[in-house]
Amino acid sequence: MNISKEKNAVRIIKANKGIIRTNEAIKKHIHPRTLYSLRDNGTLKQISYGLYKLKQNKIVNPDFVTVALRVSDGVICLISALAFHNLTTQVPHKVWVAIKRNASRPRIDYPPVTIHQFSGQSFTSGIEKHIFDKIPVKIYSPEKTIADCFKFRNKIGMNVVLEALASYKERKNFSPAKLIKYAKICRVENVMRPYIESII
Repeated sequence: MNISKEKNAVRIIKANKGIIRTNEAIKKHIHPRTLYSLRDNGTLKQISYGLYKLKQNKIVNPDFVTVALRVSDGVICLISALAFHNLTTQVPHKVWVAIKRNASRPRIDYPPVTIHQFSGQSFTSGIEKHIFDKIPVKIYSPEKTIADCFKFRNKIGMNVVLEALASYKERKNFSPAKLIKYAKICRVENVMRPYIESII
């Protein structure tokens, strides 16, 4: 393998935030053989199908970054969003991701993901953008996440939902109004309101 090609590829990947897809590499005149060589010699690590990162790059949350790069319209939701916001003691073994209803379901071999389809305002409301190693990752806000969890309470368990609500209540920026706002958007106001009123 031509060493100058490898050095040039590393320089390009560094300029690309240390992460590159195979199709991006080809557009930037990096031959797939060069990628495979860099992977085999330990310079690159394959973090998902067709997605590589420089091994020296320590990504803060590699699973979120991988999902953000592979599912461009996806939003981190439910248990994964609760964990990000420190609203649960649950340790998610998959990345929970929301996509638009009727959107094509992404095929991701790693990390494991669980896909939920949201529609209308339920999908577009309450999205925050967080930056992990220069990569923007969309995550639902704490209040939107709690409303979503009430909506999916039969899937994730009411104990998880109530733990999240209790944790959120202890915060300085606790906002019953925001909870009700998202409860209405998610059509769970009648379910959520008694729980919110009981802790105010």
